[in-house]
Amino acid sequence: MIRHELRLIGVALQFLTRVPVRVGFDPSWLNQSARHFPLVGAFVGALGALVLWAASLVFPSAVAVGLSMVATVLLTGAFHEDGLADTCDALGGAVSRERALEIMKDSRIGTYGALGLLLVLGLKAATLVALPPAWAMAALLLAHTVSRAAAVALIRLLPYAGDVSQAKAKPLAERISTGGLLVGLAWAVMVGLALIAWQAGWWPMVVTAWGVAALGAWVCGRWFVRRLGGITGDTLGATQQLTELAVLLGWLAWLPR
Repeated sequence: MIRHELRLIGVALQFLTRVPVRVGFDPSWLNQSARHFPLVGAFVGALGALVLWAASLVFPSAVAVGLSMVATVLLTGAFHEDGLADTCDALGGAVSRERALEIMKDSRIGTYGALGLLLVLGLKAATLVALPPAWAMAALLLAHTVSRAAAVALIRLLPYAGDVSQAKAKPLAERISTGGLLVGLAWAVMVGLALIAWQAGWWPMVVTAWGVAALGAWVCGRWFVRRLGGITGDTLGATQQLTELAVLLGWLAWLPR
């Protein structure tokens, strides 16, 4: 049992990042590994926090934040950012469901996609610069974790909108189990509790992060169901990016207090 879960963690790491992990492969493992996506998010956030801390020893905060964001993008191969851009291109205009799904398959980026990336990445950078270094590091860790938990929730709760036979990752076109969702949420809870244990005064921000992520998942889910009838791989990437931004803004909102 433990060995299989470790294998699933490796599959999740292999799928969401560029880390070269060799654990073998079975189509069913990818669907099962979704429960560990938030754990991979914690890994990505921890790397971003580490780079932010190291760079801030040498460079101004804006440069340190930029290097931290570059590190996470390189680690993930801009996997989620690509989904955000495709989703913005597909849903930014008044097009039919069928046309929106076609646009998502187009590798080219359009005006809505470029604007979406610019605004979301710019807001994330501005938020991190405005936070004290320790707060920014904690926010990065939790934002990357709970935003992936939000995406996992949509995999469990919503149907796949596109053609399953044409899905890039067919196993993720199927809903995960309730147990898988609970494991994914547990990772988000554990990371938050670890931050509270480290700094008790962070509990309002952690609770806010959980609430904002849940709200973000609900809003995104409603949007995707209304426009597409469900989710796609690209919309999951968009959910991760938007909820990550929402969590960072939630942390910043507590700063004056």
